[in-house]
Amino acid sequence: MEIDLPEVIAEVRAAFERYEQALVSNDVAMLGELFRNDPRTLRYGIGENLYGYEAISGFRAARSPVGLNRRTARTVITSYGRDTAVASTLFYRDTAPGKVGRQMQTWIRFPEGWRVVAAHVSIIDEPKETV
Repeated sequence: MEIDLPEVIAEVRAAFERYEQALVSNDVAMLGELFRNDPRTLRYGIGENLYGYEAISGFRAARSPVGLNRRTARTVITSYGRDTAVASTLFYRDTAPGKVGRQMQTWIRFPEGWRVVAAHVSIIDEPKETV
């Protein structure tokens, strides 16, 4: 298996950046497009466990657009072959001083493009030291 093919990393990074832009601008349509429309798609959030595309879409549609700005750090994208990748990042919000968010997404290439099939988001107190 080929790991970290440069062209695959570039494609997933572009999809990840589209996701980030859609998230902070509350572009619900783009967020919906980037998640796989499938009942097996899931998203574990900070305060919710969402099973299936419909639940994820409903959450996005009901979410307040206030306070979505964030900055990311230490983003790592690893590809496995040509059709699977994992994107991991830390994020910080000015509205949550002393906290660090963590996000992981599993991306799969489908005929329609790269889509998230599983996501996990959590927030913790910012560690005093990071490795």
